[in-house]
Amino acid sequence: MTTPADDPWSRWRAATRARIGLGRSGDALPTSAQLEFQAAHSRARDAVHGAADFAALAAALAPWDCIAVHSRAPDRATFLRRPDLGRRLVPESLPVLEAARSDWDIAFVVADGLSARAVEAHAVPLLRACRARLGGLRLAPVVLAAQARVALGDEIGAALGAACIAVLVGERPGLTAADSLGVYLTWAPQPGRRDSERNCISNIHGDGLGHDAAADILCWLLREASRRKLSGIGLKVDPAAIAGTLTG
Repeated sequence: MTTPADDPWSRWRAATRARIGLGRSGDALPTSAQLEFQAAHSRARDAVHGAADFAALAAALAPWDCIAVHSRAPDRATFLRRPDLGRRLVPESLPVLEAARSDWDIAFVVADGLSARAVEAHAVPLLRACRARLGGLRLAPVVLAAQARVALGDEIGAALGAACIAVLVGERPGLTAADSLGVYLTWAPQPGRRDSERNCISNIHGDGLGHDAAADILCWLLREASRRKLSGIGLKVDPAAIAGTLTG
């Protein structure tokens, strides 16, 4: 039986999910490490190819109104092969959004992206945490976007008339986290916005950034974007200022 004294890597493995000090069996990995790697790879593949249950998300968000839209990628296989189609709405979705057009301060989009598991696990608690922090602001109906990339939020925000858009999207799965959620915030959304005009919060999952911490950062960014009329590289996260809003 191997004890911690026999394994100098045990203390480091207890502090990280990274694969370190795996050992070897001859010129290969030990069987246990190889099997765990294969299981993690399967979880990542399942996350990429899975379908988000948007009906369940809408029910969980009630009574917050939701609007369902779809990108121009008709199915998952096309979405993965043609990223450009995931950045544009199907024409049928535009009238639905325009019917809800108003002077919204913020619109949230839940996009399946590259991990359906991420949005199913983290979108609802994060949205609830944000709503509790955004009293006094006009919040648009939540948009549930299927086969969607980040830039789809630009067209959605423009159609809704929202001053700012926050896209909650399933991040590309890794071999240590298949359910990681990212958030991309864009001031004055419109088609053609560059990635440099967005702020990103990433690694929101059970072993990463928690929902409350992510909501604190996102809501601070939103208020600062509204005050400064910009987002992206001109708007930097200030941890001290965020902490001050929590204690002040």
